[in-house]
Amino acid sequence: MNLSAIKHVPMSADAHGISEQEVVFRLRCGRADLHSCTLYYADRACRQTPVIFSSTPMKVVAQDEWFDYYEVILKSPYKRICYYFELDDGQEKLLYYSDFFAYQRVDDRSEYYQLPFNHRADIDEVPEWAKDAVVYNIFPDSFATARRAISGEPSECVWKGQTTHGKLGGSIKGITENLDYIKNLGFNCIYINPIFAAGEYHKYDLLDYFHIDPCFGTDEDFRLLVNACHRMGLRVIIDGVFNHVGWRFFAFEDVVEKGEASTYKDWFYGLKFPVHRPETGDEYPQYECFGYERMMPKTNTENPEVIEYFCKVGQYWVREFDIDGWRLDVASEINDAFWRRFREAVKAVKRDCLLIGEVWESAQHWLGGDMFDSTMNYDFRKHCRRFFAEHSIDAAQFDGRVTNMRMRYKLPVLYGQLNLLDSHDVSRFLSLCKNELSSMKLAVLFQMTFVGIPSVFYGDEKGIDGLLEEEYRHPMPWGESGSELERFYQDAIQLRNTWPELRWGDYHTVYAQKGSGMYCYCRSSDKVKIFILLNNQPQAVDIPAEFAEGMLLWQEGLEGQMLAPMGFAVFRQVTGT
Repeated sequence: MNLSAIKHVPMSADAHGISEQEVVFRLRCGRADLHSCTLYYADRACRQTPVIFSSTPMKVVAQDEWFDYYEVILKSPYKRICYYFELDDGQEKLLYYSDFFAYQRVDDRSEYYQLPFNHRADIDEVPEWAKDAVVYNIFPDSFATARRAISGEPSECVWKGQTTHGKLGGSIKGITENLDYIKNLGFNCIYINPIFAAGEYHKYDLLDYFHIDPCFGTDEDFRLLVNACHRMGLRVIIDGVFNHVGWRFFAFEDVVEKGEASTYKDWFYGLKFPVHRPETGDEYPQYECFGYERMMPKTNTENPEVIEYFCKVGQYWVREFDIDGWRLDVASEINDAFWRRFREAVKAVKRDCLLIGEVWESAQHWLGGDMFDSTMNYDFRKHCRRFFAEHSIDAAQFDGRVTNMRMRYKLPVLYGQLNLLDSHDVSRFLSLCKNELSSMKLAVLFQMTFVGIPSVFYGDEKGIDGLLEEEYRHPMPWGESGSELERFYQDAIQLRNTWPELRWGDYHTVYAQKGSGMYCYCRSSDKVKIFILLNNQPQAVDIPAEFAEGMLLWQEGLEGQMLAPMGFAVFRQVTGT
């Protein structure tokens, strides 16, 4: 038995409540190392000594290249649970508790693993609507000026004495006038990059958090947009930029003018007096910024006044405009206490307001139920890039990375992850695919059938490509419609929206072999299994005969039981009545 491969962390993704009666338990071990793993559990408050244990078998629910992951969802009458694992490799049996291995139980219940209390307040609750969401991400400057049109013209406006800029003419009205396009593609939620008054066209250098940038329109334009979205069944998520402000923001202006006498001197991080704004980007600022961007000074989000200010911002747009969620910029660089307070403030106004943190790396730290509901899943993009675009990993390696990505999170949180192929910060996925539509299609189908919320950057469906910022923030090509890729997006979204298993179902790998590009997985409920086969390689493959027993929902390249290179097939099987 490979003892060094065995891992379990109490009160984490390895042991967490998903309801007041259900607890998920997981254990990792070496791949194919154990014959069985059994969970033993007891009431840790039991009046008898030793406590009375019950047992339930665990199943391998996932594998990566090195490990098996055992799991059981325990329906327990106990709120307080002590537990241990029995590990059997066919030659010996070991008990695993308190991070140690033993051959026998002990009388002291405190020596076992503990779930002290399965408290309802600690159960992650991603808003129910998010599990059905398919998100269309709009970069407002680049999207639309009017119905099916964008001017491409730069603009300048004055906001409280400061100049704000637009680059391509996109506006709030432009979004409103094209909601039918978004809806017809099958999307039911829009996420809009920053729209508040700010200097540059991207609007990440904030001047005013309580008003729409005049280059984009008015506050009333935004109110009409949200109302129109809600009438059409579309949710609205907007961008919250609280890690930094623009260097013409009123509080930073006051600090530059008054120095240490400013009442806002503690609103910013790492100031040195007198505060000097560098004239060029070559000079490093003497204050903390977003990166080293001199025009974006970092806020001191441990300051109670700053916390209160931004919590008012968070509540204002929810209360006054009825937005449905916040995407939170540079979330990983802001202190935890701020996010806990922000969550409390926003959820007090609208309980099912979705909070999505921008975290580019593994995000367990922020997904404990007290900060965010979701994060932008850049790992999803990274793994898809390696497999579908670059073909630099095989199906076994891809599945291993996908498995690791799934097993790191608590079960409810997994269904709220925002799965993206690209965004306003990265190259278009089509360019990474070297403009090969077949590769892009497989990635999109995987995105629409994987666990979590698919998020599509505007114009991906129209084939926008680009590796550099000016390219991937290209104006929406409204004159091009009805393309093969656009129809594919529409069909893939319809597939997801039609079958609940693709939104809420369990995920299980069926086939992922070393040296192969053939990847098959299953999304399932108690009564239905949906199998997705992706042949991401230049060779045709035979598919197992049992798939033919189900209903064929969609395919490209399937002839009989032969799946063509870069082809796919989706089958549905009814397993119960």
